[in-house]
Amino acid sequence: MAFDFKKEYKELYMPKDKPGIVTVPSMHYVAARGSGDPNQEDGEYRQSIGLLYGISFIIKMSRKGEHRIEGYFDYVVPPLEGFWWQSERQAADAMLRSDRSGRRESVAGIDYAHKESFHWISVMRLPDFVTEDDFSWAVNEATKKKKLDFSRAELLTVEEGLCVQCMHIGSYDDEPATVKRMHEFMEQQGYELDLTDKRLHHEIYLSDARKVAPEKRKTVIRHPIKIKGS
Repeated sequence: MAFDFKKEYKELYMPKDKPGIVTVPSMHYVAARGSGDPNQEDGEYRQSIGLLYGISFIIKMSRKGEHRIEGYFDYVVPPLEGFWWQSERQAADAMLRSDRSGRRESVAGIDYAHKESFHWISVMRLPDFVTEDDFSWAVNEATKKKKLDFSRAELLTVEEGLCVQCMHIGSYDDEPATVKRMHEFMEQQGYELDLTDKRLHHEIYLSDARKVAPEKRKTVIRHPIKIKGS
């Protein structure tokens, strides 16, 4: 049976709809960076998703070709994820901003009213057996098979560490209410928000937005935290 990350790591992919504290280990991802409104038809965000799926399935199906990946095991391709921030503070809950000296300052969340100012790193998890050489092979193979430019895709390693997270059920635009509950919970537990240019607002999309009604979509929301005053 194929290894399923969602089932094997339920604490990371299937949290309760109540906030909780979790320590997230280092993970490897196929990633693509960009900016702009993710809802734009044929925009940069939607194009990046195609890159991620293309690379992910090339690696998964490598067992049927001539390229052999050391340590390979069959697995279910993990869900789409995203790290998000904004270049300027549009409102009190924007994610990152820079002061006049260029120093970046963490604030509370994301301003959903200004999607055009979003910056993002779209990612899909890869098994640890994927090396730089294997990834380069997958990029070349996807380019040949799909006749598209996959040069934007990169192999990214992220160690999120200590975080507060929660399962959000509903529209993406309704996420602020869930984020508010997360922040209230972390403060009650003696933590504070630790959003920086390295530790970002993170979402894991468990529902296919093309098939699932907005009010039923499941999204894991995760924010980095630290012990208060540390």
